[in-house]
Amino acid sequence: MAQVNDIQSSSPEQDDTVTVRPSSPWQPLRQPVFRTLWLATVVSNIGSWMNDVGVNWSMLTLSSDPLAVALVQASSSLPMFLFALPSGVMADIVDRRKYLLFSQVWVFIVAASLTLLSAAGLVTPWVLLLAAFLLSTGAAMSSPPFQAIVPDLVTKDELGPAIALNSLGINISRAIGPALGGLILSFTSPWLVFLLNALSVTGVALVLYRWKSEPTIQRLPPEHFFQAVRVGLRYIYAAPVFRNVLVRTCAFFLFGSAGWALLPLVARTEMHQGPGGYGMMLASIGVGAISGAVLMPRLRKRFSADALMMQASVLFGLMMLGMAFIRHFWWLNLCEFFIGLAWITILSTLNLGAQRSAARWVKARALAVYLTAFFGSMTIGSTVWGQLAAHYSIPFSLSTAAIGLILSCTVVWRWRLDKDPDLDLDIATHRNSSTLQPNVHHSRGPVMVSYEYRIRREDAHDFTVCMQDMRRMRRRSGAINWAIYEDVLQPGIFVETFVVDSWMEHLREQERYTMDDKKIQTRVNTFHQGEQVPEVRYLVAPF
Repeated sequence: MAQVNDIQSSSPEQDDTVTVRPSSPWQPLRQPVFRTLWLATVVSNIGSWMNDVGVNWSMLTLSSDPLAVALVQASSSLPMFLFALPSGVMADIVDRRKYLLFSQVWVFIVAASLTLLSAAGLVTPWVLLLAAFLLSTGAAMSSPPFQAIVPDLVTKDELGPAIALNSLGINISRAIGPALGGLILSFTSPWLVFLLNALSVTGVALVLYRWKSEPTIQRLPPEHFFQAVRVGLRYIYAAPVFRNVLVRTCAFFLFGSAGWALLPLVARTEMHQGPGGYGMMLASIGVGAISGAVLMPRLRKRFSADALMMQASVLFGLMMLGMAFIRHFWWLNLCEFFIGLAWITILSTLNLGAQRSAARWVKARALAVYLTAFFGSMTIGSTVWGQLAAHYSIPFSLSTAAIGLILSCTVVWRWRLDKDPDLDLDIATHRNSSTLQPNVHHSRGPVMVSYEYRIRREDAHDFTVCMQDMRRMRRRSGAINWAIYEDVLQPGIFVETFVVDSWMEHLREQERYTMDDKKIQTRVNTFHQGEQVPEVRYLVAPF
């Protein structure tokens, strides 16, 4: 669905961008595969937005229940909550091109089936909800791998402009798709909108089919699915900056979802508009989003990430209050314009925070968890605000959500996005054990690794405080437990131990060593008083 593609505007390799910049922001379009895929994706996104208008308007014609209309948004968001993480894992361990092709075929089959049912007059509210769910399932499958293939299509110095172009394409489709969908619905039946959406997918599928990606050389075999899930979740638990992004994501989208879920009801019930008017309101959001995308470079130079989030959240909340009470069409469209501007600002800021706080080796899985939080909050929020509108009124539901959104800005004081601004998660060359090649079977384990430090008594407290960063470092690279002990018979001797599942996981832990890990290791080693580096041991379970 179109909302999913908002997240695709950022590549998972964004933090690998070098300082050298190409001479033109359009330079990535000189890469043939990127150019054709970019154009095909814009067309596909236009079809997705047209389909959204068709589904929402069809539901309005079949049911006037506010909850039923809000459930369309919930059905579109739920698959991202359920399937984004498994899809992120798959994007890390299988051929991404083939997996993307499968997702496009899935969307085509669902869209074509909805077209046939609509043309035959067999569409019911339950059919629309099921179609929205299945279409969004296809988007959930494709979103993480789409983010992951961008570095394969452009050179490293073109990566930043490529991300900007993706964002521009998404917002162009947001401005065109709803208005075009509403215009078509004004003159014909929804089946034509559904058909055009199905056809729009074929362009992306054709580009992916013809693209022959370079094979990835891996020194170690791919992770098993459930092991990859556990490692990804373990990383997120030990990454405080990423956890802050998740908290801020839930805090905004739980309340901000009301603006999307109740917009069709405002258009038809409160404003008495037809599909053309509804499409115009969505197009106003798209134009606002494009304006926000153009302004973002200047805004980022002037404001911190937390300041941007707070200001955009307050603006979004105030514009939702405008949706609740303004009943002049053009003034309401002005509110939608600023909603679009605030929406893209918030999405971009959260995306950058998620990108910055996820290491390359776990990028797709981490961003999949971000998508899960995003769409889980959208699903819950859409259901709650639709239920509230059904029991009370649309203005009451929008007002409650707006006030809650403005109050939720207080989370910035504890969960900051600009925490640890020097975080560097680029892969670094490991220090010693990466060269170990003992004759140990990869499946043997668990493996306990220990480091012995000699610390002066006056440095003991500072050393143990510094070791808390080491604990997070070990955890996020795969350790299932970690501890630090002091030898009571030899004061000043500290032993750090951590355990990984198997020797294979130990080898992976070496490949996951980042520049930030190296900085933490260096800081800890400055406390060590031995002539050499701390003594290390690798202990493998005998059975």
